[in-house]
Amino acid sequence: MTVDAATATTATTPDDAAVLPVGIVGFGWMGRAHAQAYARIRHHYPELRPVPKLMVIADEVPVRAAEAAAQFDVPSTVADWQRVVDDPMIKAVSVTAPNFLHREIGCAVVSAGKHLWIEKPVGLSADDAAAVATAARATGVRTAVGFNYRNVPAVAAAREMIASGGIGEVTHARFRLFSDYAAHPDGALSWRFQRARGGNGVLGDLASHGADLVWFLLGDVESVVADTAVFVTDRPRPTGTTSGHQLASGGERGPVENEDYVSAQMRMTSGARCVLEASRVSVGAQNSYGFEIHGTEGVVRWDYRRMGELEVGSGQEYQDLAVATRFVGPGAGDYAAFQPGAANPMSYDDLKVIEAARFCASVTDPAEAGATIDDAVRSARVLDAMSTSVREGTWVSPDTQG
Repeated sequence: MTVDAATATTATTPDDAAVLPVGIVGFGWMGRAHAQAYARIRHHYPELRPVPKLMVIADEVPVRAAEAAAQFDVPSTVADWQRVVDDPMIKAVSVTAPNFLHREIGCAVVSAGKHLWIEKPVGLSADDAAAVATAARATGVRTAVGFNYRNVPAVAAAREMIASGGIGEVTHARFRLFSDYAAHPDGALSWRFQRARGGNGVLGDLASHGADLVWFLLGDVESVVADTAVFVTDRPRPTGTTSGHQLASGGERGPVENEDYVSAQMRMTSGARCVLEASRVSVGAQNSYGFEIHGTEGVVRWDYRRMGELEVGSGQEYQDLAVATRFVGPGAGDYAAFQPGAANPMSYDDLKVIEAARFCASVTDPAEAGATIDDAVRSARVLDAMSTSVREGTWVSPDTQG
């Protein structure tokens, strides 16, 4: 049953400690990804407790919320996200609203004593992410942040290989996140392209994932120097509600205020060197994400589009070292929860299920947490350091940001 947004009241949830009543704030593409992840948890993690039960969807577009509620069998919809925060029956909230709302909604959720799963980059700056982190620590709630690429079993295997010395001491690495989602010049001038609402553009959209992966695999960043560019300088204004990356051909054009492209060189505290490059206007590149990490005794490479594979070379030949493809399987990360044997493919949606499962498990066991708000703060400081470097033309330490 779907309840009209103007008159909705959240239905009473079962008095069962094994159930976690949740709400979602914002129901664009990412809100749908969270809803699907919650629904699939019991399929892949049948022993997990508490089990999430989606009870309310908040979205400013009533028709979109009502359609989602009908599809996911959610008893309540509301237009005002504050009603989700104020509802004592709701114990956890997914925040998938635009970036400029992250700080306000995130702080409200955790201050109300509700557990928080929020999408990256958590606001427009490190200050925004830090504000949510401070509020969460004050109430002791659990948090999760949408750094889904660290959940890839192959990435987990690469991390274990690096940590165990499988490629020797890391010397240098390259991380890339190239996409064409904003390459069309008639892509709608949505909030993503406005600095006050979308923040620093591709830095928050894609480089935030890269900064998290760099830390996850290589450790702390000592300093960065960066360059950015805007290649599509104006776009048509949308005439209605947008979702995702829609076109708006023929509308009045307005300026793009934030970055299409970033390239950063990083000095790691380990002494290694790293390059991180991201673009949202890479014609011919669809979700071309990955990394190549070199060590004194080997190399490991990963491409998101071949999610279950690693290219690995290891040994003390140094020159003419053979590199082979390794198909990861059970024993790598959470692979066994989805597939029984190596080379069976996983998907992006599976990564969100892993994220949701770790979030729910952390409610009763903090040791089960995946990426948290503290990881968002760390990533945001790296992004702020990039922006500061562009303005000042020098190397900048993330520790001085936020």
